[in-house]
Amino acid sequence: MSHLAQPDTAATRTRYPRSLDGKVALVVGGAGAIGAATSRMLAAAGATIAVTHLDSERDTQAAKVLIAELGDGHAAFIADVANTPSLLALRDAILARYGRLDILINAAGYTKPVPHADLDALTDELIDRMLQVNWRGQFATIRTFAPMLKASGDGLVVSISSIAAFTAVGSSIAYCAAKAGIDVMTKALARVLAPEVRVLAVSPGVVDTEFVPGRGADFNDKVSASTPLKRIGAADDIAAAITACATMLGYSTGHIVQVDGGRAL
Repeated sequence: MSHLAQPDTAATRTRYPRSLDGKVALVVGGAGAIGAATSRMLAAAGATIAVTHLDSERDTQAAKVLIAELGDGHAAFIADVANTPSLLALRDAILARYGRLDILINAAGYTKPVPHADLDALTDELIDRMLQVNWRGQFATIRTFAPMLKASGDGLVVSISSIAAFTAVGSSIAYCAAKAGIDVMTKALARVLAPEVRVLAVSPGVVDTEFVPGRGADFNDKVSASTPLKRIGAADDIAAAITACATMLGYSTGHIVQVDGGRAL
C-alpha cells in the first residue's frame, strides 16, 4: 500500500487553495499539449502525476520528456481510451504503484476537420471513431477508475469538453456532438458519484495547439480578432482551469467551466 497521505479531512477541505500534497493524479492523454501543461501545474500544486500516452514513437518520447521534467515519483503508462482492456491494465498498474487515485483528468482526444456542409465527407467510420475516442473513451476511463476515486473519499474527475458542445461550431458535426455528450455525461455522473467524487468539465474555445490538423497562423489571427480578449487560448490557460477545479472549486460538481476568452459570447 502507498505511503502517500490520506485524503483531506472535512476540516481542511474548505481551505483554499487546497494543497494536493499526497494526492495521485492520472492525466489521460498526458503526452498532448493540454495534458502536459496540466501535469506540470498539478505537480507544482503537490500532486504525484501519472500520465498516459499512446504506443507510438512520438507520444512515447513526449511522455518520457515530460516525466523527466517532473522528476522522481511521477510515471508514464501506455493506454488507449478506445481499448478498455488497456484501461483495466492501467488501473492495475496505478493500483500496484501508488495504491490509490484521487484525481482523473480526461485529456485524450481526436478530431479531423470536416466542413459541416459536406455531409458525405462525414462517413460512418469517422463518426464512429470520433465518438469512440471523444465520448466512449472518456466514459470508459471514468467507469474503470470510479471505484478507486470513490475509495479516495475526495475524488475528482475533470474532462475536456469544448464550446463546440453548445455553439455547434467546431472541426466537425461529430466532434460537436461528442463534446455535447461530455457535458451531459459530466452532469449525470456528478449526481451518481457524489459525494465521494466531484465531476467537472473544462470547456475551451480555440487553443493554440496542434490538436486540429491544418489550422495555422491565419486561422489563429482571425479567431483572435473576433474574440473579446483578443487572443486565442494557450495550453496553460486550460491547465490553470483544470488545476482550479482541484484546488479552488471544492464545492462545485456537475458544472462546465468555460475557458474561451469570451469566444462564445
